Amino acid sequence: MKVTIQDIAQLAGVSRGTVDRAINHRGRISPEAEEKILQAAKQLGYVHRTRRTKTVDGARKGLIRIGVITQLGSAPFMVDVNKGIRDCEAELKGMDIELLIRASDRVDADEQVQMLGELADEKVEGIAIMPVDKERVRRKMNEVIQTKGIPMVTFNTDILGTDRACFVGMDNRKSGRTAAGLMAMLMHGSGKVLIITGHFGSAAANRRVEGFVSEAKRSFPQMETSGVSMSFDDSEEVRSIIDNAMRETSGISGILVVSSGQKGIGEAFSDLGITDHRPYVIIYDQTAGNEKLLREDVADFIIDQNGYMQGREALRILAALVKDGKKPEKEHFYTQINIKTKYNL
Repeated sequence: MKVTIQDIAQLAGVSRGTVDRAINHRGRISPEAEEKILQAAKQLGYVHRTRRTKTVDGARKGLIRIGVITQLGSAPFMVDVNKGIRDCEAELKGMDIELLIRASDRVDADEQVQMLGELADEKVEGIAIMPVDKERVRRKMNEVIQTKGIPMVTFNTDILGTDRACFVGMDNRKSGRTAAGLMAMLMHGSGKVLIITGHFGSAAANRRVEGFVSEAKRSFPQMETSGVSMSFDDSEEVRSIIDNAMRETSGISGILVVSSGQKGIGEAFSDLGITDHRPYVIIYDQTAGNEKLLREDVADFIIDQNGYMQGREALRILAALVKDGKKPEKEHFYTQINIKTKYNL
């Protein structure tokens, strides 16, 4: 079986992006980390792929290269997104298309700007990106698209004000409106809802919150939002936010967590001694941990975004664009908003 960058990353305990930087000697990591990664690669028998040779004018022969930039690489929902990317990578090899993957475990605008510059310098023919919604990322994307002529497709998260070709992912505002409707059914349209997001810099999470709040105000005026807190996608932060909110604010009867860290919900209920009559809970992404929360009656609904299709389809659309000149048929390719309970897992 062929050894992949993901195999090396798991053995070395680092991200795929860190492995890529080590085996291609791109710097930005410590010598100790690079040595650890190279030793893991050697242990697994990894064979480094040869880059395309250059012609006199610097153009590559043979392979087409596409860049991929992701964020929050260690978040549970990224398991499906990364699987979609890996499966598509196997398909694209047969089309002489190679992926250059830059993965980050953070939501870091400066890091994304640097990654975009690196991929442009590598003369990739296209870039698929999960953008951080910051002005400097927006400016850099437009610079690369307009001055370098490198088309981009956004996936999972989108960013307004760029010349990207299209977006592949969930209609996050609509999913937020869906969450509001579900919560209103549970709460009979009345009560306080605590909202927890991961990062205020996440466009996807922000639009979920916007959709929920706008629909609640429009259709369920008796359903009150009891603040929006940022957890950094960390379960301990989620636990602390719920613990403090439930102690300090009376009448919280609903909790919406629009990003990761959901494990902290059950831990907070345990800390508070809540067994019966817990708040109603809606969470995002059908991960193994979230399925467990449904089965144990810690949560009521999962809203899933089909991360696998996001990772796969974004690359297929981009590959058709750069290889065959086939422009996307529409601007938004929305994945289904799937609602899960413990009865239909």
